[in-house]
Amino acid sequence: MKLQKYLPLLFVLILFVSCHSEKKTVPIVGFVDAFEDATISQARTGFTDALKKNYFSEAQKNIKIEYRNAQGDIPTLTQIVNYFVSEKVDLLATCTTLSTITAVQKTKIIPIFAMVSPTPERMKVLDGSSKAPVNLFGAVEDLEYIDTSFSIIPKLLKPKSGRLVIGMIYNQSEPQSADAMNRIKSLADHLNITLVALPLNSSADAQLVTKSLLSKNIDAFFANPDNTVFASFETILKSCNQANVPIFTSEAGLVQRGAVAAFGADIYQWGYQAGEQAAQFLKTHKTDGLKPEMVKIRKRVYNAAAAKKYNITIPSNFEAVK
Repeated sequence: MKLQKYLPLLFVLILFVSCHSEKKTVPIVGFVDAFEDATISQARTGFTDALKKNYFSEAQKNIKIEYRNAQGDIPTLTQIVNYFVSEKVDLLATCTTLSTITAVQKTKIIPIFAMVSPTPERMKVLDGSSKAPVNLFGAVEDLEYIDTSFSIIPKLLKPKSGRLVIGMIYNQSEPQSADAMNRIKSLADHLNITLVALPLNSSADAQLVTKSLLSKNIDAFFANPDNTVFASFETILKSCNQANVPIFTSEAGLVQRGAVAAFGADIYQWGYQAGEQAAQFLKTHKTDGLKPEMVKIRKRVYNAAAAKKYNITIPSNFEAVK
């Protein structure tokens, strides 16, 4: 009699366990963007396209991509990463340096696929043995390409008088930005260029600092790889255009937005490269053979309208952006 009493409950329990075991588990990607930006967003598109090319898409219902954007707010960024870690997502996709550093600080287990980020050494995330975090993968960048990007300027532009004067702004709180500034300063000395560099703390300071820079009679503005420069680019561009000062850069995406020329990374391809690694992990559930790898695709690009505005002749080995 006692067994018969509990039979209905036992039946429901068996049914629940059976349905739960038959339910397919869909891998979850936690995508973390540090801030909103038209150029940087191309990395996310490249990342998801790489997953689709490898037959992982939400349309096919074989993957779920949870996207969060911190809108440039550090506490929000920390909350986003903490949430994804607590939810035990299958992998983290991190776009820009701050996202990657935050993820590395919060988990040593969940695989992190970085994009639009510098090398582990530049991010200062190496361990005591000078090794990168074991769960860090994706596509990263060093600063050597800046040499080529910055060296383009004296080949395309003549100084107003005497020595070429180039201005730049940098976020002193971002390690890679400060590193880039120091590298550019050394390069400028070698190229007989006068560099005028002014620090700022956030994109809210961009207009004031840019106008201060323009008052120093610079020949050109160099938009270095800095998240604040990305976020403030339209403000910088407007001020530079009003002062008749051309912008050069190391990022192809900023050429699309109005800079004259660059030898820069294709941000879409940067994300795509990280996405290919993520797809490999999703296929095998292993990270064997994966490691942070250098960005593979760089382009010499120019903006035809900007070049015409400043009467700059572009070499034939440059590709016009659309």
